[in-house]
Amino acid sequence: MLNQKSLVLSNELFYRLRKVFKKIYQNSNFYEKKISKTYDNNFVYKPSPHLLSSIIKYQTKKYKIEDFTVESIWKSKVSIKDFNKLNNFFWFFSLDLKSSKKTTQSVISNWINNNQNYNKNSWEFNITAKRIIAWLSNHQLTYEDGDEQYRLLFNHMVQKQANHLLNEIKNITEDEEKIVGCAAIILVGLTYKNEKSYLDNGLSSLKGIIKHSLDKQGFPKSRNIQHLVFYLKYFIIIREWFKESQNAIPEYIDETIYYLGSCYAFIWQNIKQDVFFNGNFLSNNDEFDQYLKRFGYTFKNQINELGGYVILKNKKIILASDIGSSPIKTHSKNYQAGALSFEVFSNNKKLISNSGYFPNNKNKLNKLSKNTALQSALIIEDYSSCDFIKFNSDFFVEKNIKVSKKNVVFEKNYWKISSSHDGYLNKFGLNHEREIEFYPEQLKFIGYDKVLRKSPDKKIKFDIRFHLHPNSKVMKTQNNKFILIELEEEGWKFSCDNYDINIDNGLYFGNKNSYQENQNIFISGMNNENKQIIKWEISKI
Repeated sequence: MLNQKSLVLSNELFYRLRKVFKKIYQNSNFYEKKISKTYDNNFVYKPSPHLLSSIIKYQTKKYKIEDFTVESIWKSKVSIKDFNKLNNFFWFFSLDLKSSKKTTQSVISNWINNNQNYNKNSWEFNITAKRIIAWLSNHQLTYEDGDEQYRLLFNHMVQKQANHLLNEIKNITEDEEKIVGCAAIILVGLTYKNEKSYLDNGLSSLKGIIKHSLDKQGFPKSRNIQHLVFYLKYFIIIREWFKESQNAIPEYIDETIYYLGSCYAFIWQNIKQDVFFNGNFLSNNDEFDQYLKRFGYTFKNQINELGGYVILKNKKIILASDIGSSPIKTHSKNYQAGALSFEVFSNNKKLISNSGYFPNNKNKLNKLSKNTALQSALIIEDYSSCDFIKFNSDFFVEKNIKVSKKNVVFEKNYWKISSSHDGYLNKFGLNHEREIEFYPEQLKFIGYDKVLRKSPDKKIKFDIRFHLHPNSKVMKTQNNKFILIELEEEGWKFSCDNYDINIDNGLYFGNKNSYQENQNIFISGMNNENKQIIKWEISKI
């Protein structure tokens, strides 16, 4: 443990020193000259802004550029969040095309006058990448009818910023940021017909992201559903740019979209529900589905297991479970310690749920939402099934959880999901096995949670939690044998022989960066046996 902490401290020290030297280098004349080497190529391909409708939240009401205080827009003191939005120029997508081109271009000219040299705030990697995309995609306002001097300045600054992205992309650790950077670099290569400097390098970086971030089936190695959708959106946008600009689409882009789309069909399109595993929350991908339909993308996937998840369903019931090992440390920033956790939907309403995820890493609720106690899983002595280690404001898995003994049965009248994980092996010397059976004709779930210990030298406390949607109502019967669950117009009954069952209050993070109070059912007991089986049932009333 001491060596691990020493290693973390050494890494943090190295990280800080690297940031200091990097700051000195990027503010030097040498770096300024390096990124200022641009080409006199003309703006040839002009991308359609509607290709970005999967990532842009278009507002019904369009604004005119005149509605903004354009004279002082770069001098106003704003919050960091508003600063980022202002400088990435995605707000240009909400402008009415009847806006003054002259005024719009003056806003860009003013930005260039204030930010023509690199500075760490307005030239932050993700902001710069989005700014390039916004400037080029809104060419009807940002470029058309501009005088020769303005166009030369515009072309130079777009390429200069792309040079900065090319210089920085190898240092970016977040693959989501990298893919936005790749998209911007590739778009510059397509619009200015400069294959060697921008297009080839952008595509090379894109290949690196595919290799580093996706498994052989095309599922993100982070096992994060939000990442899956994000990657699919950007790969399709890049493909549409190639298609619209009449350039040959690289075969590996088509192949990657095929696999990502297959994963997307499995995790969303087949069930039209958000499952709360490993960084996911309510996303509502219906608008993205419309985007896919509009552009002619159709994905199919009929398998039941993918990316470490199992999803079994019929017309009334969906049973989903996490039976995957934890991601490696570098991909575990959004991992939630919910090995073998599960969720149940009944008639499109969530009956059993994990608590969801709070993505803002600056809020203490982020780490809380990672805990095993916030998942429908087994908890030992109030510890999570894995430890998290903090680095640069984020929490990563310190030691991987391995899941084994996977078995899935899916028949008309009988379903079963079973598996085992070793997350409590080092700390408590035990393995946890879970088996969930479902009998469709009886609408009954039977679960078996097994605590397996080689040397039970002392008693340990366990809890098994079953989190409920905030709309659910629960009540314990007078004989203490059942807990009744009311889910809108449905009634369900929970029971567990030989162990105490109770109701507890909790938190629900289904909506991004917010929380609601909810309730959960929990089984509690003590263990000092080699093999202990806790059986529970959930049945329709």
